[in-house]
This record gives sequence, structure tokens and C-alpha cells, in this order.
Amino acid sequence: MNISVFGIGYVGCVSLGCLAADGHFVIGVDSNESKLTLLESGNATVLEKGLHEIIREGVAEKRIIAMNDYEYAVKNSEVSIICVGTPPGEDGNLDLSHIFKVAEQIGAALKIKKNFHIVSVRSSIPPGTISKIEKIIADCSKKIVDKDFSVLSNPEFLREGSAVKDYYNPPYSLIGGSNSSAMETLASIYKSVNAEVIFTDTKNAELIKFVNNSFHALKVSFANEIGIICSSLDMDSQNFMELFVKDTKLNISDVYLKPGFSYGGSCLPKDLQALQSIAEKNSLNIPLLKSISNSNDENIDRAFKLIERAKKKNIGFLGITFKAGTDDVRNSPYVSLVKKLLHKKYNVKIYDPNLDLEKVIGANKEFLFKELPVISDYLISSYKELIDEVDIVVIANQELIALKDLAKLKNKFIIDLVRIDKSLRTKDNYAGLSW
Repeated sequence: MNISVFGIGYVGCVSLGCLAADGHFVIGVDSNESKLTLLESGNATVLEKGLHEIIREGVAEKRIIAMNDYEYAVKNSEVSIICVGTPPGEDGNLDLSHIFKVAEQIGAALKIKKNFHIVSVRSSIPPGTISKIEKIIADCSKKIVDKDFSVLSNPEFLREGSAVKDYYNPPYSLIGGSNSSAMETLASIYKSVNAEVIFTDTKNAELIKFVNNSFHALKVSFANEIGIICSSLDMDSQNFMELFVKDTKLNISDVYLKPGFSYGGSCLPKDLQALQSIAEKNSLNIPLLKSISNSNDENIDRAFKLIERAKKKNIGFLGITFKAGTDDVRNSPYVSLVKKLLHKKYNVKIYDPNLDLEKVIGANKEFLFKELPVISDYLISSYKELIDEVDIVVIANQELIALKDLAKLKNKFIIDLVRIDKSLRTKDNYAGLSW
């Protein structure tokens, strides 16, 4: 395939070299004459293991050429890949001016091109940018999106120092867009890549790189804070973290990495606080670990505001234990939410068949009656009784709701804190916490 790559810096040069190595004819486009000179002479524009060799071979075999003539590049390629930089501005927002300039250039070139053209954006761009690029190209070319051209988001997952290896071994190749034919065509250039090709919508593809890297930064900071705690206890932090990552069922897995309500129970809050106490005793500053409970509390506040916006005073809870399948209410975020509502003079009713006041004992009973001294005033013995008395139903336990039950709620407003199945959701009277 004939491909033009706009921007031959770090991402562009690696992409260009690997595409040429896979047999494609690649035109490197850049306004920087120094980079063009390097590429024309068979040299990589960045230092990366193995890149110089594939660039040299690509130029020697005439599969790579370099120029600043964007019209020629677009006219003589089927796919244009945008790899220009998106540096941060002083306010933290990305500077997208280089992206938009390239979009204008591609649009101007498409004005005189008859064939369908695919534009792939490898640069890191915030959600909504692809739509702006489409408009710019459409305005400049007088062509129609998805009829004459298509713009797709195709984020890269390259790490400096191992970029060529990463190009061929990504976690997956992600293509975001709405034109299935264009997406299939773009996917075909990754036949040599050892990874699944995943098609998704545009915003998913635009956002993924930011979330990935934020999570990686979070992992680094988490490991560093655990490291200083281990060091203060005269422990081998490296050895400890090797033990930590051996748990691939809970620690290193997708468990807990699903948007939902706040955590609670007798373990997570207690052990997090205990770890913070160990750090404090050793005069250690651990801002990341300290921020976790604040984030958890913020999620409870978010749920309260969701209820508040519904402007109804009679609230019914389906569930109050800290999670489904237990009668444990200790540190339940739902108890905290009920307390906030009661403090603001809401009328609250609770239906939870897992919670039997006659059987609650020990620390569980102590917590429940400390937090909600007159809990018996709020508990209702049947689902029907709850529905009859409230205007808003807060779903706090997935096991307590089913399609037949939701059918009875057509005149109630539903607030979902546990992400019930999409098939159970209604359109006009439903609000999810973060979905």
C-alpha cells in the first residue's frame, strides 16, 4: 500500500520505518529540513534500537522517500498517517495546532484528488478532536466525510527505547471510527503486527492513551510509596513487590478495574488506614495512598448529587450491605449515602433481604446501630412495599433487581450505583453513576 506519514519525529519515524519494512511504500512528510535530510540519506531522525537499520534498508530499496510537498504525498498515497506532536500548553491542555495545520494541508490536497482517502491519527489527541479534523478537511476539500474520505483514530503504544519492538508487539492495535470499510483497510497494514486488531468508536480510541499513561504513572507512584514504606521497615522493597505482582487473580488483573460505586467493608478501609499509620509512624509522606479515601468519599458525594438533581424527597434503597451476597454493613458506602440523605431531611426506605436485624451480631451490629441508630424505621420487609412508598429507587445490589422488577418502576426514577445490565435499563427515568 502507498502511505504518507505526516511528521517524522519519534512516532512518525518509527511508524514509517516499520511500515516500509513490511513492504509498503512510504512518503515521509515534514516541514523540518534537517529531518528530511537525515531521512533522505538513510538515517533515522531519532535514536531507537533497530530503527536506523530498517530506515537505511527502506531508503536503499526506494520504499521510503522524504519531502515537504504535502499535495504530492496525499495524491500518491491511499492512507495518510498523522504523527505530528501535540505538546502541552501552559494551561495543561494539548497544543493541537500542528494537527489542525496538517488537516488543512490534507484537505487542500484532497480538493484535487478523486479517489477515496483514509486519514489515520496516531498522535495523542483528546476526545472530540477527530470530529474537528473531519470538519477542517471537509471545509478545505469541499469533500464529504465517509463518502470521499474518512478520519480514524489509531493510537500508538510505543515506549522510547523499545519502540520498534513495541510496534510489532503492542497490547492490541486499536482503530476508532465509524466507517467500517476504512477501518478494515487501515487494519490491513498491521498484518505483520503480533496483536489483535480491535475496532471501537472514535472517543474510546482518542481517550485510551491518556488513561493508559495515567495508570502507568499511578503504578510507578504506588510502587514508590510502597517502596519507601518497606525501606522504613528494613525490608527489601524489590523482593516485596515481586511477591505482590505474583497475585494475578486480584492484584494484577481486571478485578476492581470497573467503574462503579465506592469501596467499603471490613478490610479495604481498615487496611488502607493501617498502611497510612505505618507510614506516619515512620515520618513518611505518601500523598497517593492518602488520596485514595478522599477519592472514595468523592464518589459518595457524586451519588448524593445525582439523587439531589432528581428533586424528589422519598428515596428507596435496594440493598445497603457493602456488596451483594453478604449481610455485612461495616463501612458500607451505602450507609454513608443514607446518612447524608437523612441529614438533608430526605425520607429514606431500605429493602435488603440479606439484612435481618435479629441475626446481625458482633462488630457488624455495633457499626450498624452506631451509624443508623433507628435503622428499623427505615427497613421495609418487601420489594412491593418499598416501591409503593418512594419516588426514587437507588439500586445498590444487582442481585435484587430483575427485568420483571424494573417493569414495575416505570413511574419511578432509577439511580443505578452498581451498573445493571444494559438490557434492564430504561431511557426516560434512569441515571447511572458514571455510565
